[in-house]
Amino acid sequence: MKDWFAHKILGLPELASSNGQAVDNLMVYVHWLMLALFVGWIIYFGYVLWRFNVARNKTASYEGSTSKVPTGVEFAIVAIEAVLLLGVAVPLWAKNVNQFPKPEDSTVIQIMAQQFAWNARYPGLDGKFGRQDMKLIASDNVFGVDPADAAGKDDIQILNEIHVPVNRPVLVYLSSKDVIHSIKLVAMRVTQDAIPGLRIPFTFTPTKIGRYQIECAQLCGGGHAAMAGGFIVVQSQADYDAWLKAKSPGASSFE
Repeated sequence: MKDWFAHKILGLPELASSNGQAVDNLMVYVHWLMLALFVGWIIYFGYVLWRFNVARNKTASYEGSTSKVPTGVEFAIVAIEAVLLLGVAVPLWAKNVNQFPKPEDSTVIQIMAQQFAWNARYPGLDGKFGRQDMKLIASDNVFGVDPADAAGKDDIQILNEIHVPVNRPVLVYLSSKDVIHSIKLVAMRVTQDAIPGLRIPFTFTPTKIGRYQIECAQLCGGGHAAMAGGFIVVQSQADYDAWLKAKSPGASSFE
């Protein structure tokens, strides 16, 4: 019933992550509450028109309502909203910002937003990122990678097409080269601001193989619309490993 309401009535987009179900649940609960309030207020409005029309009330009454029902209804609404906030929304937020998977159990990616594209960096086949220095950041070195560090020789940098394996947590460290951006992965139910000078982590676990659009949820300049040209490509573990090996410096073909 919940999934039917989410996709058939609310028209929520495809869900492709395990963490996104809680987000969808929250939206469904809130809309059920809004629907109940809408129907309730329509019924109440109709009752008022019938109860207090001139044909039934020849003389005005100045005593006002003595019923305690409206007060009880208001307290019930406040209680339901408190449950949604404290029982669903706050725990969901706390989990997303405080509970991250271990790097060794995740696909770790650095993403650097810029006007108007998404740069991604992988640690390469050795599983280690090369050393970085903010002083080295340039137009041809957006991550500030130290070329003298041997650990960074096999690091992979790509533009606008980010590959991840299915059913494995993805741990992203997000930053921005220029202005404030905001990465929005609708299918993964993830949105996170990218702020210059900060490296902000976020995580998701993809559950469906496919190609999903990346959007920017923050107006970031005249070419803002071009930020929608990025994609998350979810692959099987074998296909992802082959892609990673093919992208590693010195690789010429899949094996």
